[in-house]
Amino acid sequence: MKKSHLLLFLCLLAMTCIGQKKITDKHITHQQERMVFKQWDADKFTPKAGFLGLNPQYWITWALHPNYPKTDLRPLGPVGPQTQRLLFAAAMQNSDNSYKVHADTLRNTALSEAVNYSAALSAIDPLWQIYYRKEFEELLNLSDADLLSGLSSGEKKYFVSNGLYDWYLEESKALLERLQLARTTSVDRGSRIMAYHRMLAEYRKLRAGWEMKKSRVKTYLNTKGVAEKLRNSETSSPVTSRSDIQIANDILKKSKL
Repeated sequence: MKKSHLLLFLCLLAMTCIGQKKITDKHITHQQERMVFKQWDADKFTPKAGFLGLNPQYWITWALHPNYPKTDLRPLGPVGPQTQRLLFAAAMQNSDNSYKVHADTLRNTALSEAVNYSAALSAIDPLWQIYYRKEFEELLNLSDADLLSGLSSGEKKYFVSNGLYDWYLEESKALLERLQLARTTSVDRGSRIMAYHRMLAEYRKLRAGWEMKKSRVKTYLNTKGVAEKLRNSETSSPVTSRSDIQIANDILKKSKL
């Protein structure tokens, strides 16, 4: 029983090996070449029309497809679907790159505009850090000791009693408020720098006037003291006939001492 099964298996195997014969058909080969990589060759178009087009196999096969030999079916041909897909993919890639460049340009422009206008970044502005912060340092750190530094108690009392101290303090605070407003407002950097420039000119003018008053107050108080002494001496001494010019010369002489 087993021998018969083995014999049957060997017979089937032999028939299978015999049946697995490579079939080479030139029509199929030409069609495969045409579909994949080769340009269609009219001489290889089979079956052919024959003498006077009387080949019945031609008409049976290609009667309904007369333009078939002229049609390029290669996927990678000049107008093949794969070529079109590759061209379309390249065009899409080019469009993507263009959109990316445009988006990057918009992003960089937005960032530069944000840096240009944002008040949050005004403190780290290079021009502010290098120049204007140092020029406005006394105004930013305004204190009473600095305003009246180098003055005697009498000179300080004179500034306070005559309202000069309050005037300078009010002007300085107003200028400081404008400076802080320019630093905290979202404006164009150029406009902010121009505001710094104008306020710095005003601050220098204000500071120069204040320093000039401080330098002249000592001379004024000395002159005033001498004038009072002369007036008191004249009231206590007998009346003498002196002209105004003589009195003024005496005051000037004693103020120089």
